[in-house]
Amino acid sequence: MRHGDRGSFLKRRALAFLEDARSDFMREEYDLVLFHVEQFVQLYLKHLLYLKLGEFPKTHSPSELFKLLARVYNREEVIGFYRENLDMLNLLEDAYISSRYLPRTFSREVAERALAFSERLLEVFSWLERN
Repeated sequence: MRHGDRGSFLKRRALAFLEDARSDFMREEYDLVLFHVEQFVQLYLKHLLYLKLGEFPKTHSPSELFKLLARVYNREEVIGFYRENLDMLNLLEDAYISSRYLPRTFSREVAERALAFSERLLEVFSWLERN
């Protein structure tokens, strides 16, 4: 993969995971909704970091990636969004870990909240790319 293609690959893959989350919700696969939303968040954050830094950290933690994004972009709106949504970011991180190692289930309501968060986050991410 050429150096310049990596960022667009991350974005394409992130958006595919978001589409998977939407499909999971329609099939009432709520555990997978959270897993796929987490993957969307993680990869899109890496995409945005790659655009600014030419690389991205190997961590899988959305919270850590978001903190780095806030520092790199140095935008108060990003910092505020991170602070307002820290609980959801932590929930998604837990969902990622539990989906791989623990038999944990999530309700429709939690899946709805995760999807709504992902849609708001997509708006923030798109705004960052334009500015």
